[in-house]
Amino acid sequence: MTNVPEWFARSVALLTTSVRPPSEGAVPAAAGGTTPAERSTHERLEATLRRGAECLSPRALRRLLASLQDVIAPRVSEVEGARLAQELTAWYAEAGPGERRDFWLLLCEQFAPDASRFKAARERYEAAAGTPEQAQAEIGLRRAMTSPRTRLLQRFAAAPDGMRFLIAMRAELLRPLKSDKRLLALDAELEQLFSTWFDVAFLELRRLSWDSPASLLEKLIEYEAVHDIRSWSDLKNRLAGDRRCYGFFHASLPAEPLIFVEVALVERISDAIAPLLDEHAAPMAPERASTAIFYSISSTQPGLRGVSFGDSLIKTVAQTLSAEFPRLRQFATLSPIPGFRAWLGRNAPAALERLDERRRAELAESLALDAPEALTPAVLLKAADQAGELDARAPVAQWLLHAAARYLALEMADGRPLDAVARFHLGNGARVERINWAGDRSAKGHKQSYGLMVNYLYDLKRIDKHRSQLAEGKIAASREVEKLAAGG
Repeated sequence: MTNVPEWFARSVALLTTSVRPPSEGAVPAAAGGTTPAERSTHERLEATLRRGAECLSPRALRRLLASLQDVIAPRVSEVEGARLAQELTAWYAEAGPGERRDFWLLLCEQFAPDASRFKAARERYEAAAGTPEQAQAEIGLRRAMTSPRTRLLQRFAAAPDGMRFLIAMRAELLRPLKSDKRLLALDAELEQLFSTWFDVAFLELRRLSWDSPASLLEKLIEYEAVHDIRSWSDLKNRLAGDRRCYGFFHASLPAEPLIFVEVALVERISDAIAPLLDEHAAPMAPERASTAIFYSISSTQPGLRGVSFGDSLIKTVAQTLSAEFPRLRQFATLSPIPGFRAWLGRNAPAALERLDERRRAELAESLALDAPEALTPAVLLKAADQAGELDARAPVAQWLLHAAARYLALEMADGRPLDAVARFHLGNGARVERINWAGDRSAKGHKQSYGLMVNYLYDLKRIDKHRSQLAEGKIAASREVEKLAAGG
């Protein structure tokens, strides 16, 4: 696999998850998701009776396989194939969980690439490398790596509402992946196809306003994942005046956004969410704004997990807003820190160890402890639970700010930031700009991060630089945050 194109390496990785299951009686590897008693579809199709917890009988399984094969039969046209696929989606809609699982297993095991054909094509390609025959060998290898499953999924996508069916099916498929590794090939192929079908080149950016269709506005309420929309008046406030909402749309799902972002046009980087959501706040003339705050980004389709829209959405919206409002100079987020509280609960002993004597003494005194030695992780975490009542200058508040800065700017796992929201924004080229005390006083904010929020700054001229830093294992952060992190 040395010195081979990236497409080849990716496709080989996909193919290796599609190996035919072991024959009857073989014991799966311990790391696999099946048990020795569970038969593959190859074995079940050859049987007469079902066994144990198997759902479809061998006869029903053969009928379902024949229906799937008909969809991509050589004699069947694209139009007829899409019609047959639509009939199967109707069957699937009425099927129970076990029947759906058998449907997935057939897709995985009966429509995998031909391993022997792939092996021969790979050997021809490797032998032809560096010769005039390499291009022709590459064509043959690409064809060998195209599985019947790919053609089958393409026919489903061409059926009316077929793309919606595939997205919903993958969303359902994601849940049992860890327990049944045989499904990984289907999941990987769907993700690969979705990444092509939903490439940003095929997406349309639309502004969503109070004048948008009611059915679309209802989708915003349903899918909002960061700050719940409490009422129609709340939604109207987020769409009018100095507020904007934009979404990416695809032709296959024209009535709902794949992802949307809510933006506040303000005079400076915001440090709290409540003023941005205040329905009674006096609106500002948007042309006076110097800063755009992205305060909520919500994906709407779990089945499109792994397909990245967010970085393109933010950049496209930033360009759109800059064209409309030339005074805009800053683009930043006001983001939650959803993993902070859980992380601190696990790492409070280490955070306490890093405190110098002066800060230990200040914390002990503020908590009315007899001596610094009485300061324990449990005591600190109990005090932190009262964060909503503390001033930002209180020793416990300062301890939380230092810890949050360390969590966001220093802590990584496998070369990636620990926090899910941080991974998204830092991976898109933003930097950790500022940590805000009492940024979110809601119950959700307290549960996630003791009410702390963070600003990620999108400096459009330094996005690539920040991405390069992250690839080298260093998180981009402002001096203020780096200083806080050093003390955490």
